[in-house]
Amino acid sequence: MKRQLKLWDAVMLVMGSMIGSGIFIVSSDMMRNLGSGYWLIAVWVITAVMTVAAAISYGELSSMFPKAGGQYTYISEIFGKMSGFLYGWGLFTVIQTGTIAAVAMAFGKFTAYLVPWLNDSEPLFQNGGFKITWVQILAIVIIILLTYINTKGVKNGKILQNLFTASKILALVGLILFGFLLVKDSQWTENMSLGWNGFQDFGKEVGNNLLATEWKSIGGMTLMGGIAAAMVGSVFSSVAWENVTFMSGEIENPKKNVVKSMVLGTAAVMFLYLLVNLVYLNALDRDGIAFADKNRPAVAASEVIFGNIGTVIMAVLVMISTFGCINGLVLAGARVYQTMAKDGLFFKSAIENNKHDVPEKSLWMQGIWASVLALSGQYGDLLDMISFVIVLFYMITVFGVIYLRIKKPELERPYKTWLYPVTPVLYLLIGTMFCVLLILYKPQYTWPGFILILLGVPVYWYINRNRNRVG
Repeated sequence: MKRQLKLWDAVMLVMGSMIGSGIFIVSSDMMRNLGSGYWLIAVWVITAVMTVAAAISYGELSSMFPKAGGQYTYISEIFGKMSGFLYGWGLFTVIQTGTIAAVAMAFGKFTAYLVPWLNDSEPLFQNGGFKITWVQILAIVIIILLTYINTKGVKNGKILQNLFTASKILALVGLILFGFLLVKDSQWTENMSLGWNGFQDFGKEVGNNLLATEWKSIGGMTLMGGIAAAMVGSVFSSVAWENVTFMSGEIENPKKNVVKSMVLGTAAVMFLYLLVNLVYLNALDRDGIAFADKNRPAVAASEVIFGNIGTVIMAVLVMISTFGCINGLVLAGARVYQTMAKDGLFFKSAIENNKHDVPEKSLWMQGIWASVLALSGQYGDLLDMISFVIVLFYMITVFGVIYLRIKKPELERPYKTWLYPVTPVLYLLIGTMFCVLLILYKPQYTWPGFILILLGVPVYWYINRNRNRVG
């Protein structure tokens, strides 16, 4: 691999992979679970602490294993090939490809704001609940287009990533500034008047919209369950920063630049996310956030800030954001499958680089499967189920920092985790609380993800059985 990515490129990859569609959507569901402006901000702060703590902890591993494959490599080196394979299995089947599909669909749905016939036209095919729409076709076209661009070399993907990431950062900063300067009737005082009481709604669905009928004060473990459910949205919006570790083989001075990019990128994005939610609380009342049309509080806030043209402004912003996010996910993910193939745990053809020094066949395998998920319409359900597993793999990797400190203290560590052991332990404590509460109060978010990962066990055994026979 040629080291063509500098520190700036790596930071742009971190930020671009994180900022997709989530920040524009998930706060509605979070407010329905929390019912309080204080708790909405608190959950984003907790998620920010988790995310930055994980990035700081990953930095130690990235300096110890500065090669392509990132989290797959770390887990394999620390806990063995089977553990690494199960992570890679989850990444290919749904974590990376499902996220690509979901973000591509968000691109299509927000494009429909500008081109209404995408929504208004009849489905191309429909059989019962299954249908193929023009929005899905557009999502697949975007996936294929960005896959093709990335097969032409890292330079092309890098230019696109830097351009679109810079554009959406500037657009978010603009939204934040105008969100405080142009709102005439601030809802801040009302939203903050609820204090630390938690509320959950007993809403009813009318058409595609949720309408509030009653808010009920909650506390104790019910509130804790609401916090965990709300964190599913904030955590989903804050993942994919580790994609930069997948590209370690192509980053200049990876022992230093990978950790710098992760810490700088995650801290900057989480700060922007926090400010965007402050804009929501300033522009919209509680019901306006919780029951925004089609769960899109960003559109509702933009209409308050900019008037009727706000919908168009927000649609363009989300299109820029999602396009750049898809590119970052496509660019990075294929490197993991290539590394797995070199270990004999993925299709052999994924090993080869093309004349542009990129794993073209690995890119196309990823692009085709992501397109299938977009066509199936099941990506959303899969991502809800896998959020729990994503955090579990983060926890396993962060625990690996502590495990190696104890088991192999003699290993060279060009970078050591800041405030060790406080930083990894803090992440593990918050992550454990999140996972336990989901198991207790939202099991639908947990067991399907377990099953999906466990399906990888017989696949691993089958692969190794064939390898042993060959041996």
